[in-house]
Amino acid sequence: MRLHSMQSKMFIYNILIILIITIATGISFYFILSSAIKDEIGLKALQIAETTANRPDIIEGFYADNPSDVLQPIAEEIRIETDSEYVVIGDENGIRYAHPVEERIGQAMVGDDNEGALIRGISYISEATGTLGPAIRGKAPVFGYDGQIIGVVSVGYLKTDVNTIFLKYLDNIVLIVIFGIIIGIIFSSLLSTRIKKELLNYEPIEIAELLKQQNALIESVREGIIMVDQDGVITVANSAVYKTLSLNEDAQLIGRDIREVIPNSHMFEVLSTGERHLDRPMEIGGQKTIVNRIPIMNGEKVVGAVSSFRLQSEIDRLALELSQVKKYSEALRAQTHEYNNFLYTLSGLIQLKDYDEALDLIHTEREEQGSLIHFISEHLKDPLISGILIGFFNRAKELKVKLIIDEDSRLERLPKNIQKHLFVSILGNLVTNAFEAVEHLQEQDRIVRILILDNGKELLIEVEDSGAGIGDEIKESLFQTRITTKSKTVEQHGFGLLKVKENVKELGGEIYTENGDLGGALFIIVISKRGINHD
Repeated sequence: MRLHSMQSKMFIYNILIILIITIATGISFYFILSSAIKDEIGLKALQIAETTANRPDIIEGFYADNPSDVLQPIAEEIRIETDSEYVVIGDENGIRYAHPVEERIGQAMVGDDNEGALIRGISYISEATGTLGPAIRGKAPVFGYDGQIIGVVSVGYLKTDVNTIFLKYLDNIVLIVIFGIIIGIIFSSLLSTRIKKELLNYEPIEIAELLKQQNALIESVREGIIMVDQDGVITVANSAVYKTLSLNEDAQLIGRDIREVIPNSHMFEVLSTGERHLDRPMEIGGQKTIVNRIPIMNGEKVVGAVSSFRLQSEIDRLALELSQVKKYSEALRAQTHEYNNFLYTLSGLIQLKDYDEALDLIHTEREEQGSLIHFISEHLKDPLISGILIGFFNRAKELKVKLIIDEDSRLERLPKNIQKHLFVSILGNLVTNAFEAVEHLQEQDRIVRILILDNGKELLIEVEDSGAGIGDEIKESLFQTRITTKSKTVEQHGFGLLKVKENVKELGGEIYTENGDLGGALFIIVISKRGINHD
């Protein structure tokens, strides 16, 4: 049994608990027994004192010429018979008539605890320190023939005697504690072994780690995932399944029969046959879905099943995005080709020794780039935005699009509370959409205008193109999947506008659309510099 294993820890914890409980019980028993013995001895002392105080020979002795001669022998006889430490008899002033040590007869009683008996005439138990040491005393008044208090009887047992009596029982207490500990050790060993076996010899930290890994795994995938047990009851469901299956986010799935959630899930076929269903198309909630169903096996027995769901539209979108990446790659190759052509032209002019023409070509290229860089560096000083705009210019040049940065553009740096990647995504998707909106036009008609302005309280983005504009038939659904402002003759990629809407919302901004002065679409984005407004 490893020291740091769950079994050893449980064993040790159980032993500690049993030790604490057993020792606490022993200590409690000690105090209870000690108190009971003390109470019993106190009552015994009180009974002896009361009996002694009511004896006729004791009362008669108080009226003798020399009370001590009469009372001392009687007190000693009582002390020996009752095995008490002392029996002291005093007069109404607390002066001893009888005491185990005869030299102390005639002296005042010690302890200052005679008031109740001599003044109030009551019998009681007290604890006080006398000449023989700390003791438990029984006190009783002695009444004369006329009913007046004429003295007091004090019977005492030293506390050391009480402890001696208790020690006689201590062995039994120790044996009970040891027996309890032995039983606890046996029980703890059996319990820890049993629990370890029930957990398939996994340690709790390993189980917790496996659970975390499972949760992370099912939440990391974009597919909706549902697991059921052998009875078809849902045991696991990730958050993506709600969106994929168009379920209410407040719906409780765990513990429900899979047939209540997805009537045609075919999960019971997998549970009964153990067969895998891969990439099976089906319609759920009016949406085309690709479904995988895999049995969960324990040896040869099917103990459950797991099913994943992916919308057909998402698969189509990934295919379209891949197509866009491919087109972008082709554009980069074309740009490289154009730059190589520039170099070839420059090399040819140098070889022909037409140096003036070569210089003119270089100056023209330099002036175009220089004026652009100067304008951007003066008006748009955020390095990230500046770099992206220069990239857009190169892309526009490749696509034969006239890209205009509005001369009113002004931006120092993006505020820290504005997430840069969201801002860049908004700008990039809008400009890409504008490029696509004009790519079918004649070269001289391809115009895109960009305005980026910090007016102090808000950030403003305007992207305008000279394309076909925003038709009334798509205005209501402009920011939904597959909608774009470009020509219907061009392949549809409108996921960019959907992403724009999501990012603007996350930044707490507003988006407006209209037809601009260039004849095409105009997108206006307004983002508060104070960040998201939760009201």
